[in-house]
Amino acid sequence: MGFDFVEWLQLGLRWIHIITGIAWIGASFYFIWLDMNLTPPKKDGPKDEAGVGGELWAIHGGGFYEVQKYRVAPPALPDHLHWFKYEAYFTWISGFALLSVLYYFGAEIYLIDRSVADISADTAILIGIGSLVGSWIIYDLLCKSPLIRHQGVFGIVLFLLLTLAAWGLSQVFSGRGAYIHVGAIIGTIMAANVLMIIMPGQRALVAAAERGEAPDPTPGLKAKQRSLHNNYFTLPVLFIMISNHYPGTFGHEYGWLVLAGLALVGILVRHFFNMKNQGKAKQGFVLLPIAFILFFVVAYLAAPNREVASGAPTVQFSEVQHIITERCASCHAANPSNEDFRPAPKGVKFDTADEILREVTRIRQQVVDTDAMPLGNLTEMTQEERDLIGIWIAQGANKN
Repeated sequence: MGFDFVEWLQLGLRWIHIITGIAWIGASFYFIWLDMNLTPPKKDGPKDEAGVGGELWAIHGGGFYEVQKYRVAPPALPDHLHWFKYEAYFTWISGFALLSVLYYFGAEIYLIDRSVADISADTAILIGIGSLVGSWIIYDLLCKSPLIRHQGVFGIVLFLLLTLAAWGLSQVFSGRGAYIHVGAIIGTIMAANVLMIIMPGQRALVAAAERGEAPDPTPGLKAKQRSLHNNYFTLPVLFIMISNHYPGTFGHEYGWLVLAGLALVGILVRHFFNMKNQGKAKQGFVLLPIAFILFFVVAYLAAPNREVASGAPTVQFSEVQHIITERCASCHAANPSNEDFRPAPKGVKFDTADEILREVTRIRQQVVDTDAMPLGNLTEMTQEERDLIGIWIAQGANKN
C-alpha cells in the first residue's frame, strides 16, 4: 500500500488551521469580553491620573489577575509587550493552503459542478480568488464610508452583501464550493483587518509612545472597531468550517439562503454574549430564543421536499444497484477506478448489495434529498436516476 501524500497533506493543513483558528478566535472572545467588562478606576486616583481607562480583577487557575487598560498609552512602555497577530496570519495562511490543495488543485471534483455552470478549472479558480480580493475591497470601502457611523445599518448592509455573495457563488460553484468560498471571504476580511488596520494602528500607538508623544487615539479606535467586526464573524465562519458534514445545508436548492439563516443565528448568539458581557444580559436574553426559533425555522424550510409519486411502479433493487455501480462506485469501491479517491472516501463502498443496503440513509441524504453526491456530479447522475433511488427507498429499500 503506497503512501498517500495528498491525504496526509490535507490532514496536516486542516489540523494546523483548526489549532491556529482556535487560538485566534479564543483571543477574540477573550479581549472583547475583557473590553466590555472593564470598570473605570477611581476618579482622580493614581490609576486615573496615570491614564488607566479601565481595570478588572479575575481569578483563574488558582491565582488572581489584575488587568488594566490605558485610555491611549502608558507613561512608559514595558520591556516586554505581547502582540496578538500570528494566530490570525497562520489561520489565514493554513486556510488558503487547504483551499488551494482541496478546491483549486481538485477544482474538477470539489469546486465545479457542471450542472450549475460549465466552466473551466482556471475560470473557477480566478472567480474564487477574485471573490476574496473583491470582497475585502468592498468591505474596506464600506468601513471608510459615512455608513460606518451607523453600526446597525452597517451590519445589515454587510450581511446583505455577504448573502448576495453566497447567492452569486452558488450560481457558478458546487454547493460545497460556494459555502467554503463564503467562509474564505469572511476569513480573508478578518485576517486583512488584522494586517491592514489593527496592526498598523497598534504600531502607530507604540511608535508615538516610544517618542514620548501623545498618541493619536484614532488608529486605536479604528482597530477596536475592526476587532469587533471580527468578533461577529467568528460563529458564522465556524459553521461554514463544519458545514461540509451536513449536505442538507450546502446541497439544498436554496443553500445560499440556508447559509444566510444559519449565519444570522450565529450573529444573534454572538450579540447576546456581547450584551451579557456589558451587563445587559436581561435585555439581550430575548436574542437566544429568537436564535433558537430561527435555527429550527431554517431546519424546517430546508427539509427535503422531493415527494415520491404515489402508486409508482415497484423499483427493483437490480435497477438501483446498476445506477449506484455506474454513478457512485468509481469512487466508493474497494479499488476505486477514480485515482483521486484511493481509498474510498470515508470507507464507504458499494461493491456488494449488503454494502449498498448498509448505506441507505446516507444515500438518501446525499443523493435523493440533496444533490451533494456524486461530487460535482462528475458521473452525470440524472434527476430521473435520483428519483428512482428515492422511490426504491420510499418503498422500503428491499433487496429484491
